[in-house]
Amino acid sequence: MTGETEALTNTQITEQLKKQHRKLTKGKLAARAILITFGAILMAVGLEIFLVPNNVIDGGIAGISIMLSHITGYKLGIFLFALNLPFIFIGYKQIGKTFALSTLYGIIILSIATTLLHPVPPFTDDLLLATVFGGIFIGVGIGMVIRSGGSLDGTEILAILSNSKLPFSVGEIIMFFNIFILGAAGFVFTWDRAMYSLIAYFIAYKTIDLTITGLEESKSAWIISENHKDIGDAILHRLGRGVTYLKGEGAYTGDEKGVVFCVITRLEEAKLKDIVDEFDSSAFLAIADIAEVKGGRFKKRGIH
Repeated sequence: MTGETEALTNTQITEQLKKQHRKLTKGKLAARAILITFGAILMAVGLEIFLVPNNVIDGGIAGISIMLSHITGYKLGIFLFALNLPFIFIGYKQIGKTFALSTLYGIIILSIATTLLHPVPPFTDDLLLATVFGGIFIGVGIGMVIRSGGSLDGTEILAILSNSKLPFSVGEIIMFFNIFILGAAGFVFTWDRAMYSLIAYFIAYKTIDLTITGLEESKSAWIISENHKDIGDAILHRLGRGVTYLKGEGAYTGDEKGVVFCVITRLEEAKLKDIVDEFDSSAFLAIADIAEVKGGRFKKRGIH
């Protein structure tokens, strides 16, 4: 009887997991494919139209591929595909099928696009302009692909998997890899090109972050005050933002505390501080960045 119960329980769990993992609709699948395609093409433009003709590299597998292409004379797209392939397989095993397929599709488009763009003359011979715009194009392209559930660089996958075994964050592991890759550019090209490569990588890194989080950065605010109702009403009517009232308890005193939670944009931060200070200058206020806001009633109401 126990064995039958365990078997039934396992079957039920399997069915629940199947229900949780739903396939994407054709519309969402098409939208994802378009974004990944556009993102991969933007990265290819950043590489072949700006960085590669000026002997400036990016970090990660792209940087290694640029140097190998320069040394051997083979097309950049060949190395981008071949070097990323093992990491796509690892991603399939460890992260998931959807991620691996999205990454594979993105890498294929990137490899084809770089090959087709290779004969196109560079937009500029100015090293600084090429570095800045190359970094921007690469950053926007990679950011779009990451937002669509894929990746265009195998070092990111390796960093995510290594993170659980090493006492470093994903960002620190990626930075460690790129120090060696960007340093190698000094030997393959020249040291001034290596320094320009570092600038391009930094711009791409910041642009990826901006593309993923969006231009209108959101912030969460936690306010603890005896006048929490007044503060919440003022936020609701003056900023047009929804608020949530929570009940808290002080660990030291054991007193009940009124808590206000809300989500605002960075442009509304100063106004929020003024509101809190107006009703309770001694209130506890904590503001933190939010990568993404979805659902609920975050959309701003009209203020009259």
